[in-house]
Amino acid sequence: MGWLEALVLGIVQGLTEFLPISSSAHQSIIGQAFGGSDPGSAFTAITQLGTESAVIIFFRKDIWLIIKSWTLALIGKLPRNDPEARLGWLVIIGSIPIVVLGLVFQDAIDHGLRNLWTTAAMLAGFGIIIGVIDRLALNARPLESLTWRHGLFLGLVQSLALIPGVSRSGATIAGGLALGYQRVAAAKYSFLLAIPAVVGSGLFKLADISSDPAPPAWGPIALATVISFGIGYAVIAWLLRYVSTHTFLPFVIYRLALAALVVVLLLTGVLSPLAPM
Repeated sequence: MGWLEALVLGIVQGLTEFLPISSSAHQSIIGQAFGGSDPGSAFTAITQLGTESAVIIFFRKDIWLIIKSWTLALIGKLPRNDPEARLGWLVIIGSIPIVVLGLVFQDAIDHGLRNLWTTAAMLAGFGIIIGVIDRLALNARPLESLTWRHGLFLGLVQSLALIPGVSRSGATIAGGLALGYQRVAAAKYSFLLAIPAVVGSGLFKLADISSDPAPPAWGPIALATVISFGIGYAVIAWLLRYVSTHTFLPFVIYRLALAALVVVLLLTGVLSPLAPM
């Protein structure tokens, strides 16, 4: 991977990670169109460390309060039903499904599911689902009313993002809206829930490719990760303001248009369903 390709993919990662349009789909499409190959799930997972660092810094006060309250509740110095301590448990419980499924289906995630026909189908199909749910959503329940059952359900929904084209934020936010939560509440929980899964996946892939006999292009990967951090931070701030007063219709239209474009490019042979990594 060259520096220019890494620059482009870093920008793409930062722009798409938190929007409900699937960053992994864009990485596959842009990577193949730009360099003739899929950058791979390892590259995607590592550059996601940049965008998740943006989440950690953006929500640093909330995260510190959650960790502090959870720890104090664990040792009995705060009530177990303290809202922040409870949110900490909900993030932990909600993270279990994607960890388990990610390990069980690791080979399919790295190879079989990175098929652009699958990606196009998920972009279109899940785009329609997001649009229907958003239109029917009550947009009423605050994050403080999140239940254990709902937290686990949203963790299962987040696991759908293991399939390129679904979108981690899109799946979790749509799941939250389907349960009646406010858009901002669903978006915030989506960001918090992604931290353990994405950081864990990134570190796992980092260790995995570090032991590879063929050394990776660490310079370009680092560049892409840093760029994704800066752009991702700005996107978080923008998205939280946007969803407080707007629907997801523009993202639904974009997903459908991108899916149609990918299908055309696949049919004409411009893109290959399974590009070399």
